[in-house]
Amino acid sequence: MDMGEPQHFDTLVDIYQRSIGKFADRELFGTKKDGAWHWTTYREFGRQVEGLRGGLAGLGLKRGDAIAIIADNRVEWAVTAYAAFGLGVALVPMYEAQLEKDWEFIIKDCAAKALVVSKRDILDRTKKFLELIPSLEHIIVLDGASDGHTIHAYDALVRAGEKSPAPITRAEKKDTACIIYTSGTTGVPKGVILSHNNIASNVTAMNVCFPMFPEDRSLSFLPWAHSFGQTVELHALFSQGGSMGLAESVPKILENLSEVRPTLLFSVPRIFNRLYMAVQKQISEKPGVVQAMVKAALRAAAKQRDGQKLTLGEGLVLGLANKLVFSKVRARFGGRLKYAFSGGAAISREVAEFIDGIGVMVYEGYGLTETSPIATGNSPTRGRRIGSVGKVIPDCRIVIDTSSTGGKKTEGGRDEGELVVYGPNVMQGYHNRPEENAAVFTSDGGFRTGDMGYIDPDGFVFITGRIKEQYKLENGKYVVPTPLEEEIKLSPYVTNVMVYGDNRPHNVALVVANLDAVKAWAEKEGHALPGGGGQALLEDAKVRELLSKEIEKYSEKFKGFEAVQDFAVIDSDFTTENGMLTPSLKLKRRSVLEKYGPLLDALYKKRAEAKKQGARAAV
Repeated sequence: MDMGEPQHFDTLVDIYQRSIGKFADRELFGTKKDGAWHWTTYREFGRQVEGLRGGLAGLGLKRGDAIAIIADNRVEWAVTAYAAFGLGVALVPMYEAQLEKDWEFIIKDCAAKALVVSKRDILDRTKKFLELIPSLEHIIVLDGASDGHTIHAYDALVRAGEKSPAPITRAEKKDTACIIYTSGTTGVPKGVILSHNNIASNVTAMNVCFPMFPEDRSLSFLPWAHSFGQTVELHALFSQGGSMGLAESVPKILENLSEVRPTLLFSVPRIFNRLYMAVQKQISEKPGVVQAMVKAALRAAAKQRDGQKLTLGEGLVLGLANKLVFSKVRARFGGRLKYAFSGGAAISREVAEFIDGIGVMVYEGYGLTETSPIATGNSPTRGRRIGSVGKVIPDCRIVIDTSSTGGKKTEGGRDEGELVVYGPNVMQGYHNRPEENAAVFTSDGGFRTGDMGYIDPDGFVFITGRIKEQYKLENGKYVVPTPLEEEIKLSPYVTNVMVYGDNRPHNVALVVANLDAVKAWAEKEGHALPGGGGQALLEDAKVRELLSKEIEKYSEKFKGFEAVQDFAVIDSDFTTENGMLTPSLKLKRRSVLEKYGPLLDALYKKRAEAKKQGARAAV
């Protein structure tokens, strides 16, 4: 298909007006109701946006105001966003799973004039904000009824707006489109101010690097409250006339994939890891000859990806595996998937190579909310290198600052240091945080990402870890824990893990075991597990032996000093609800240490005591 000239956008209002006019009769959003998918067209979406824009204007919202929203992905979320953009009002998205105190802080910090909530339960928890927050004048509930003069039903507001329409406001490039609050791993949320041009420039870059067409469809499960899902899916796919089915829930992603049959998939490593483990489990249950064929086919696929010519035998094995196994796996994705885009965190090379080997091209990118979010990306148009996060997107550049790593070099002699991003995608700053702004902006306008990495001779960027997460062992060796944790989490018996060793003699780990997988293993092995609940089960000697072997297996690529010498096992996962994960699912290490620090300390004491006893025995 002829890609044509990539479309350039200055504002999100530009995107809206072009798409509604050009793709009016095409399907845009799919929602599953009563077992069937129902699709909203671009024209129908535009009507809702026009109605809500009028309704919001009737409440007194005007250019320069802010409207907050607490809702998961749904058609009304997108309507609220584009209605706000068309009034010159800043959108401030939040998560339903967020803590109530975070909602209150964010609404107060951004001085929101109105708040949109998804359902009655959240309305009941936020009504008090009308008294507590001086700026807040109205609450709009998507699933609920009007209640007096300050609480409004969404449908009623849209109808009111249809009777009293408001003209669209021409946005300026520097006008604030969104304030997206990042919880970070410590402290209170920080509001990232993104202008219309910040986001629109990223959409323009997506159109160059990752061409999309009206025939393309995605399954949407990344939260639009996060910049990754909002920019690369909601805005970018909308800008090219594509469509997106709204996933019912994360557990139903596989089921929904086969129903929606997407051509594109936007995801984060956690989802790819789940798909990888599900497929690996299926393959492990096949006869040995099938498993051998799959391994040989994956080797052939890797060879082919590297541009090497396959032998006749390799070609036959790859063709056979594709027909008998890989095509069936792709069918689980709906059978039409052209490629997938991964971001939000580093994807394991093993997972990327596996998904690639079965015939689904994975393009990994990199960025932060502060870069709108994409800064780099592997792409169909500009090349791909597995293990990298691709090349810097058009109109941007990245400088490697080695001052933060003391002039560190890679094994290949490349400078390794902090990535500093320059370009139209770099945020306007943090809201009400002058000291934070001074810390992250360079004198010439670059944004300090806090991520370490290097750029290879061909321009591909590699991320090696977070500067703040990096720690030093007693022997002076530096450890970046996140890549190690991602490898260990590939074990089907490990749900989550935190590697720790700051100023300690060696690394240890806190392991969240997959209880269902452990129980299935025990049943298969004929091993009787102890009663008394999950923790008692995990203290079983054979279970610990199993987990020890799994950690060793998935740590094969670690450097010697990175090895996990001991571990403690728990049966409670790290979640947003218990405060150990951010809404974007990053580990809050400080929170984990506050609760489980004594457990980790005990591992070091146990090892130290064992050494003492060994020394006494030697004497």
